[in-house]
Parts: sequence; C-alpha cells; structure tokens
Amino acid sequence: MEKLNAVITGVGGYVPEYVLNNEELSKMVDTNDEWIMTRIGVKERRILREEGLGTSYMSRKAARELMRKTKANPDDIDLVIVATSTPDYHFPSVASIICDKLGLKNAFAYDLQAACSGFLYAMETAANFIRSGRYKKAIIIGADKMSAMVDYTDRATCPIFGDGAAAFMIEPSTEELGILDGILRTDGKGLPFLHMKAGGSVCPPSYFTIDNKMHYIYQEGKTVFRYAVSNMSDVSAEVAQRNGLDKSNINWVVPHQANLRIIDAVARRLELPSEKMLVNIENYGNTSAASLPLCIWDNEKKLKKGDNIIFTAFGAGFTWGAIYVKWAYDSNE
Repeated sequence: MEKLNAVITGVGGYVPEYVLNNEELSKMVDTNDEWIMTRIGVKERRILREEGLGTSYMSRKAARELMRKTKANPDDIDLVIVATSTPDYHFPSVASIICDKLGLKNAFAYDLQAACSGFLYAMETAANFIRSGRYKKAIIIGADKMSAMVDYTDRATCPIFGDGAAAFMIEPSTEELGILDGILRTDGKGLPFLHMKAGGSVCPPSYFTIDNKMHYIYQEGKTVFRYAVSNMSDVSAEVAQRNGLDKSNINWVVPHQANLRIIDAVARRLELPSEKMLVNIENYGNTSAASLPLCIWDNEKKLKKGDNIIFTAFGAGFTWGAIYVKWAYDSNE
C-alpha cells in the first residue's frame, strides 16, 4: 500500500464586518495609534458585535465558503475539528453545532483547545486521521470570538485581540505533498502568566468573580513575549533543519499573529527576509486559533503547488509548535 499523506485542498474564511480601529479604541481606553503600532503592530481588528452570535456563527461561515470552493458534498465529510478557546457554550461543542447547521450527517466532530496554538494541534491531529486511511475528508477550523473575553478598559490587552474564523479541507494523497512534519510542545508552567481566572471548575462564576473582572484575559505581557520569541524561533529552526529547509528553499513562514516584534524575531532566527513572512496582524490583530488559517486565507493567491511553508504558533499553557507543509495546489480564486 502506498504511503498516504494529508494535504490541504482548500481554504475558507470569515471575519465580522465591524472594524474597531485604533482611533475608536483610543476613545474607549487610554491608548493611541502610535503606542499600539509600535508595541504590537495592530491597526484594526474585526469584532462580532451582533447579539446572540458566537464562535459557531463565524465557524460555519468559514466552513461554508470552504465547501463551496472545494465543491465538497456534505455527506462526504467524515471529520470536523474546531480549535477554539471561546466556544458558544461549555457544551455542546462548536463542532457539533456546525454539523447541524451545515447538514454534515456522516462526520464525527469535536472541539480542541490549545489556545493560540490550537490550529497547529488540529492540523497534526487531522493529518494523522487522514494518514490512517480510515478518513477521506476532514474539515479543521480555527475560530475565536476574543472580544467575548477582552476587558476594554485594560490598555495592556484590549488592543491585541480580534474575532475571526478560517477553515482547511484535509484529504489523502500519495504525492509527497501536504502536512509532512511537525513538532508540538506543551509546558504547564505558563499557567500563571496567561489565563482566565474564573469560569472553570476551580473557580465557577459568582457575583464575586463578575464584580472583580475575573472572566477576562489576564496576561503578563513581558513574560509571554519572552517565551513566545524563544520557543517559536527555536521550534521553527528545528523543524526546518530536520527537513533540509533553509533561507534558500523556504517559500513562506506563517507565524501566529500575536505581535509584530515576535514575527520579526522568528524571521531573524531563520535568516529570512520579511517578504517571506505572511503577515496580516495589522488588519485583524490576534485572533487566537483563527490566526494561522486566516493568514493563509488572506494570502492564498500567493501560494503555489510545491511551496515549502512553515506554520508556527505560541499560546497559553504554554503551548507551541511548528509544522512543515508542502503546499498542494495553485489557487484558482
């Protein structure tokens, strides 16, 4: 039997219509465009403002576009994985809601939570399901409504995050293409530096947790920045080295869109010009698990069959990793 590889055969995405730019944000909190651009690199972010809409809404928008572009039959989808930290509900899963909304009757589906590294984890997980030979069409989605847990009076965190979703179709191929290698890591020592204090089983919601703003993102920025630069750079260099990749044959790097200075540090470590870094942080901010696939969705037309691409991310936990992908198609849209 020929070796099966897991290839990306299509991309879909969605971002909300409402744009929260730095000028408007500066009216909400003590900040300004120069401060945000210098420290983070975000000019504007998309916010899902409509009442009653959550992560599943953006996810199904992205998945629907993906299925249209790939001409996928709903009955042929046999796996759905949603990477998110902001599900509509504790349960049921966002993935189960998507199956209902899109009429996916033959798929098993679940959510995966690895914070901003979630989509990397979903890529590796789906790839292994496909390589097994038992699954033929998998949809993986990165989606987060970060505005649901951002404190818009906290100038340290509120400029960073935005909302969005994007999806990949993953299918088998005998060509030497697709998701070819990955290094994923988790280190629980990151808990004190990036978390939400309340809402889980350790500290359930109460009047006290609400009054003390314990349901928002808490981040010690300098510590997270230091670990992100080190770990994203190291793991990207490691996955490149063990696959014979260097500045001469890496076509693109898709870094997590958390901070432009982190992205620049990864580029320096790999000795790559900024032109090889796919970047859209200025337009969307940090969309957590949606960050990597949204970046591809934004830049799909640049990609050619056979391009060597490194995806890398870092998130709460700490979680981080890098995945090597050889792109499988030329975009026709």
